Amino acid sequence: MVLIAGCTQAAPAPAQAAPKTLTGSIGAAAYDIEVPSSWNGTLFLYSHGYVPPGGPKFAAASPSVDATAWLLGHHFAAAGSSYSSTGWALPDAFGDQVALLDFFEKHVGKPQRVIAWGTSLGGMVTAGLVQLYPGRFAAAMPMCGVLSGGIATWNLELDAAYAFRTLLAPGSSLQLTHISDPAANLQLALDAFNQAATTAAGRARLALVAALIDLPGWFDPRQPEPAPNDFAAREAAQGQWESRVDFTFAFRYRADLELRAGGNPSWNTGVDYSHQLSTSADRDEVNALYAAAGLDLQADLHALNAGVRVAADPAAGAYLDRNISFDGQLSVPVLTMHTTGDGLVIPPNEGAYANAVNSAGNSALLRQTFVHRAGHCAFTEAETVAAVQALLKRLDTGRWDDAALQPAALNAAALAQGDLENVFFGGAATPAFVDFSPATYPRPFARGESIPG
Repeated sequence: MVLIAGCTQAAPAPAQAAPKTLTGSIGAAAYDIEVPSSWNGTLFLYSHGYVPPGGPKFAAASPSVDATAWLLGHHFAAAGSSYSSTGWALPDAFGDQVALLDFFEKHVGKPQRVIAWGTSLGGMVTAGLVQLYPGRFAAAMPMCGVLSGGIATWNLELDAAYAFRTLLAPGSSLQLTHISDPAANLQLALDAFNQAATTAAGRARLALVAALIDLPGWFDPRQPEPAPNDFAAREAAQGQWESRVDFTFAFRYRADLELRAGGNPSWNTGVDYSHQLSTSADRDEVNALYAAAGLDLQADLHALNAGVRVAADPAAGAYLDRNISFDGQLSVPVLTMHTTGDGLVIPPNEGAYANAVNSAGNSALLRQTFVHRAGHCAFTEAETVAAVQALLKRLDTGRWDDAALQPAALNAAALAQGDLENVFFGGAATPAFVDFSPATYPRPFARGESIPG
């Protein structure tokens, strides 16, 4: 994402003679630090997203090279760590980012304020940093973040995997937990998916799997969102999220999580899947597709409720609770961004986070924005600028400008950045901030709740 618009800035810090670029490693974590010649005293600490287990590690000072250039051009410093490991690297990410702050203070200077920001898993890291180390940060901007927390996220992946195997691969060797061969397990799931997608009955059951975890019925940001009653198109989009994105986590990357946690941290004991469907935003779609296919929906729900459930390994659950569930104990302002058509990190993540913050009595510190677009982290540069400006204004004035956070005002601020910044996937994209209330998160979990054995 390219940031290219002016923002309010902190009071100037003493000017440096020349810009600095510092790269290297702290332990197993590479870092990238960029400091302008007239640094204004504010540091943006960027946390990057999920890197598949064994994938190449990288240090990023911001979401993009152009974003770094904008920050430096406007006298902000930027820094980021690669983390010491890949996969579900939450413990490493927290420690590595704080180590980088310590390094920055020693080799550059103590910032007047540090703004944590990050995308995807990095949005989760961002929210975790201000929860675990509140004294180190002035504000945070989690973007497309996994804000329901680790336990809620992986429980929902288990729900999808369990429903899929029960209804569409009941006689298979598909593994839900303790996965012995992750790549082969994913391929087995994809083979079953491809077979199911060829029949009306299979597609209806895939829609039920999607509805239990509230997958959006919109996949391609270059196309308009299917109409609410275009159930075939919405199921097709959900199928793309399942087969091209989510199943990789449910049936493959879970193995990395369990290796870290020392066992399976997820459970579906006691879950009433009939109730879960009844609260889903997609229940009408499921009812229509089941009726068209001549299937008995109640029989399938009974099969889900009667199936052999999965219990958590308590120590593994405690590990995932630490890394991390959210308690809502904010002490700095937080502004979030999310697209409405995100099927990797579903929009109800925002509601789960807001509920935790509200329950802790800290709602005055939180504001949330939504962009009407399909895709994960599918923001234009201009939309990101508009949100950054709003957060900086909150820091500079000590209060939220709620009028400026209204969708029309944010869209105007984004539009003012010009045509070159209002682009997505190589084409013009009208700013798309929107009033939006996400559906209730299907199975929320706040820090400190009990983990059933």
